[in-house]
Amino acid sequence: MPLLPSKHRPPFYLFNGHLQTIVPSLFRQVEGVQYERERLLTPDDDFIDVDWSRVGSDALLVLSHGLEGDTGRPYITGMVKAFNAEGVDAMAWNYRSCSGEPNKLLRSYHLGASDDLDFVLQHALASGKYKEVYLVGFSAGGNITLKYLGEAPEQVPPQVKRATMFSTPIDLKTSAMKISRVYTQRFLKTLGEKLEQKRQMYPDELDLTDYSIFWSFPEFDDRYTAPIHGFKNADEYYARASSKQFLKHIRIPTLLVNAKNDPFLSQGCYPVQEAEDNPYFYLEMPDEGGHVGFAEDFRKNRYYSEERALQFILHDKV
Repeated sequence: MPLLPSKHRPPFYLFNGHLQTIVPSLFRQVEGVQYERERLLTPDDDFIDVDWSRVGSDALLVLSHGLEGDTGRPYITGMVKAFNAEGVDAMAWNYRSCSGEPNKLLRSYHLGASDDLDFVLQHALASGKYKEVYLVGFSAGGNITLKYLGEAPEQVPPQVKRATMFSTPIDLKTSAMKISRVYTQRFLKTLGEKLEQKRQMYPDELDLTDYSIFWSFPEFDDRYTAPIHGFKNADEYYARASSKQFLKHIRIPTLLVNAKNDPFLSQGCYPVQEAEDNPYFYLEMPDEGGHVGFAEDFRKNRYYSEERALQFILHDKV
């Protein structure tokens, strides 16, 4: 029964899930990571920018960031630095429109875009250099990665050995309704700015009338995410893109760490039954941690998320 106890203990002054979410996001700094960027041209005449941090290894960590994030976020660079220090190369990929410039197509990214993860992973493996690959995903990136691992497990490359996810909304519909308006408005602001760029590129295909009155993800996803990416409506998007339905099919050791006080996650994002039923799928539910937080002593070089991923992936410690 892969339900795991947790040893995570946040600093005493981060005494609730909101502080544990916000403070690391605003104040953490990770030094020493220097990326080499590579632009990948996709089969649909678009591009995806990936950032490499190589140490000359035959093992590779592939990282997927959160909603409206990028490869420069401290939770990504902290993980890159931790695995580099253990002799593992790292490749973090920016979703379409998340690398600092708009992508070419009307579509951008969504929380079920496992085809893009497969594309960047296949590119990394094409060199023939990597004997082992590990996957780490945060939040939206966790959902994309879990979906990838479970929707067609027989197609996952044999080099992919283990995976770890943090703060992952595996049930998109209920999480979209759970997240508070304060967080939602922050995301809708940056998403709206990107839509305005796309409106200038595709003036006949985007209508931003009344965008300013949107206050929820279901409204946004019903109006934009779903139709732009080939879904009938938000409900169909959530149903098809949510990774929860695929967890039972995962066939490599995979750990999901979702804090119980995560302000982004609904009760549907704690898949106890799925972990009990699948010997490859491990679930850890620390009482504390917030959303993509997991800070401990700020004098330490690593957060709990980094220590936990290293333990599970490299040292086979569940």
